[in-house]
Amino acid sequence: MSTHHISVTVNGEVREADVEPRLLLVHLLRDTFGLTGTHVGCDTSNCGACTVVLDGRSTKSCTVLAVQADGSEVRTIEGLAQGATLHPLQQAFWDQHGLQCGFCTPGMIMQASWLLAQNPDPSEDEIREGIAGNLCRCTGYVNIVKAIQQAAAEMRAAGAPGEPAAVR
Repeated sequence: MSTHHISVTVNGEVREADVEPRLLLVHLLRDTFGLTGTHVGCDTSNCGACTVVLDGRSTKSCTVLAVQADGSEVRTIEGLAQGATLHPLQQAFWDQHGLQCGFCTPGMIMQASWLLAQNPDPSEDEIREGIAGNLCRCTGYVNIVKAIQQAAAEMRAAGAPGEPAAVR
């Protein structure tokens, strides 16, 4: 099978790989680049465990071929923290017990980061609508919503910049 040479900027670092045309972005991130925070949940785009920010858009990486990401910028859960300092969303999920098994958490946090970039002061209903494409089988969403509300307040108070405004 033929391969294609691609270059993708992941969490600010240019990464290159030779990939088969059928390789999904989620597998490029996990298997080729070793960024295992992006999870493979359902392989049908229903669960959102594979959510990343691709060129400023919330994207389920199981729906994108790696070759389609050639020349793009990808932000994964590994790119949120600043060294040992957690991103406000990561800290808020910890503080508010917005995670239990943790499997959905990276995708949920990436979706929430995109949501807060679009709307830095969302209502509870807007948060619930904004994360509707990400499933959690453990928490019941109450603490996830609280975590996003906490992070939103902290980010507004700090004047934290968001992601570019777009959606896929």
